[in-house]
Amino acid sequence: MRPPMLRPLLAAVAAFLAAAPALAETPAEASSAVVLMYHRFGESGIPSTNIRAEQFARHLEKLEKGGYRVAPLEEIAAAIKAGRPIPPKTVAITVDDAYASALTVAWPMLKARGWPMTIFVATAPVDHGTHGYLTWDQLRGMAKEGVTIGAHSETHPHMAKLPADEAAAEIARSNARFQAELGFVPKLFAYPYGEASTDTIAAARKAYDAAFGQHSGVADASDDPYFLPRFALNERYGDDDRFRVIVGALPLPVADVTPASPTLADNPPNFGFTVTDPGLPLRNLRCYATPETKTTTEILGNRVEVRMDKPFPGTRGRLNCTLPGRDGQRWHWYGRLFYIPEGVRLPGVKDD
Repeated sequence: MRPPMLRPLLAAVAAFLAAAPALAETPAEASSAVVLMYHRFGESGIPSTNIRAEQFARHLEKLEKGGYRVAPLEEIAAAIKAGRPIPPKTVAITVDDAYASALTVAWPMLKARGWPMTIFVATAPVDHGTHGYLTWDQLRGMAKEGVTIGAHSETHPHMAKLPADEAAAEIARSNARFQAELGFVPKLFAYPYGEASTDTIAAARKAYDAAFGQHSGVADASDDPYFLPRFALNERYGDDDRFRVIVGALPLPVADVTPASPTLADNPPNFGFTVTDPGLPLRNLRCYATPETKTTTEILGNRVEVRMDKPFPGTRGRLNCTLPGRDGQRWHWYGRLFYIPEGVRLPGVKDD
């Protein structure tokens, strides 16, 4: 979710976007799409993973009035993998964990507009009939109505800390349940908690066509198609200003990202990347970390190196870098979510 130090930036960007005239599509926009992520709808007792029904309705209204194209996630993933152009203002809507409110609240709003949705399902809660989750019958019905069913593991573990064979087994058991209940294996995967490692990414690469995390950013052809970003939304971080900024965001195309694995061997990491678009004014780049830390950003040609003054304090840490676009209207956004395993996390910190 969005760290507090980004709130003033997002408010300023939103005000600027509201006043800026529309300009021609930029090169970055031509190969990118914004992927939105939700969990629950209209379940106000759990605000950290819930979006109020009226908030979600406003999001859809803004997409509709703004001329956005809500596309199937599999179409976006295929275009990114192939390096094909993506139409401007393309957005995908995804839902994690298969809560029943995805069917009772969100899907009717989307279906009324003829818009697609992808729901990522962890199979064990469905198998166990866990309260508040969808059933297999409901998922079969949603699939028949055009909802894309994605995989989200079997038991929703912290997969980044699993050995390679256990991560692969978790995926295999989940896929076997999909085959048995739905008659097919999903083509798309979302990492539980957005956490991944080199091993889990390799396991996903063998089983699916693409995979998604929970780090902020705009998906484009410079991304690993097995660790694509999504913007997470909930009650607190689903306000109109933030929504306007993220659906209008552009990718920050990068290469040679260090550390390569989103599971850290050192905390804090020596974070860096190379910006592959030579026309971007990197002097205006700003990078932000978890609120408890300060960052120093050094620009060496097209290379960006970010250093933190202290370790990430929890089990997950975020770094976000933003840069005004060439047209002055929109912002390039690149984010990473790191899993901090035992051994490099601060003493006493446990997985949540």
